[in-house]
Amino acid sequence: MIPITHESRYNALVKLREGKISREIFSDKDIFQEELEQVFTRAWLFVGHESQVPNPGDFFTSRMGAESVILARDKKRKVHVFLNSCRHRGMKVCQYDHGNTQLFTCPYHSWSYTTDGKLFGVPQFKQLYEGCMDKEEWSLIEPPKVEVYKGTVWASWDKDAPDLLTYLGDARLHLDLALDCRDGREGGSEVLVGVHKWIIPCNWKFAAENFLGDTYHNVSHRSVDLIGIGPSAEAGVKGRRDNEMDKAQHVWANFPAGHGVHSAIMPPDWEFLNTYQGNPVVAEYFREAHAKRKERLGAERHRLIPFVGTIFPNVSFHGNQPRNLCVWHPHGPESTEAWRFFLVDADAPQEVKDFLRIYYMRYSGPAGMTEQDDMENWNYATAGSRGVIARRYPFNYQQSLGKVATDAPVPGHVSLQVSEENPRQFYRRWRDYMNGADWDTLLGRKDKEPASFAE
Repeated sequence: MIPITHESRYNALVKLREGKISREIFSDKDIFQEELEQVFTRAWLFVGHESQVPNPGDFFTSRMGAESVILARDKKRKVHVFLNSCRHRGMKVCQYDHGNTQLFTCPYHSWSYTTDGKLFGVPQFKQLYEGCMDKEEWSLIEPPKVEVYKGTVWASWDKDAPDLLTYLGDARLHLDLALDCRDGREGGSEVLVGVHKWIIPCNWKFAAENFLGDTYHNVSHRSVDLIGIGPSAEAGVKGRRDNEMDKAQHVWANFPAGHGVHSAIMPPDWEFLNTYQGNPVVAEYFREAHAKRKERLGAERHRLIPFVGTIFPNVSFHGNQPRNLCVWHPHGPESTEAWRFFLVDADAPQEVKDFLRIYYMRYSGPAGMTEQDDMENWNYATAGSRGVIARRYPFNYQQSLGKVATDAPVPGHVSLQVSEENPRQFYRRWRDYMNGADWDTLLGRKDKEPASFAE
């Protein structure tokens, strides 16, 4: 009998060339615990946005994997990420979602820390600790890798992780479409108002996979499309968004590190369409932004526009209508906490921000009409991964198997039709993380073929 090894187990659960993936990876408790150790301690994770901590002393409490972290700006305006855990007995040193402070103070024994993470105050220090404790050794724990990219803050617990831009690779081109100003200026986005947070009884991978470009599930949103909830809904336009992509070439692209996107290339004669018809002020703002973007980026570059994407492992984005980042925080094999960060240009007129805020909430989030459809799908898919009989039968990931474009209009492994090549690549990398692969493997440097043709 051939012994079952750690690696052979995960290779058996994810069969790329056959397009079969075991339901077990969406419900098994041991696999979930291993994900926390193998994936979420190594991959780059999105923590928050600089606009959430604009001033010295500002903080925003976030998460990395299943653990609470603090995004903070110190007195010198440097951005930090700290594990939200006192070095004495582990109690949270920050109990609030956001705010401004001079010190993070543990409510258990009152150890306090400055906004740059240094241990500042220890009750009865002279009597109890002097001579046997060096405060410099007991600062708050920080990830060894923290980077800010166009306002977004990312971190990794792996000191050997590559820099963020290397990790993003060519997926950066598509992420930029969500982060850059609507008129083509680099960066310039801010988080609008607050963050929507809610808990879904599903596995986090179902949500992350959905945003890799699962257009096949559009039938789920038929009721929303019939009534119309888009930016021009009040003018009678049906659908979830304005129909500006009707004549576009859609592309599904995946990248070596496991990221995947669904973007669109507009025709050469693309002019601004009559969108945002419900508010002439907002419509004119976007009309001017379109013209400036074309002038700034050129006749070719401006034609690439965003739709959706996922940066491995658990941050997804809508790039346009609506425009947001969403993080799928793992709570357990069948529980995910979703956070939506809605984005706008920081210098957009207030009327534009107000209009978009209402539209974003109508579309996304716990009360969003489109998001409710998705959540029902993910919940039942997770439940369908649990049963004794159900787990004997794998899920089918054979859609457009092997159909990868060789003359693609954008970098990456590209499909020009609805495809599951993106999730196949996502789970290829997931399998490599679970097998403890080195960074050359995790970055795809050892790949010899697209996921469809890999073992």
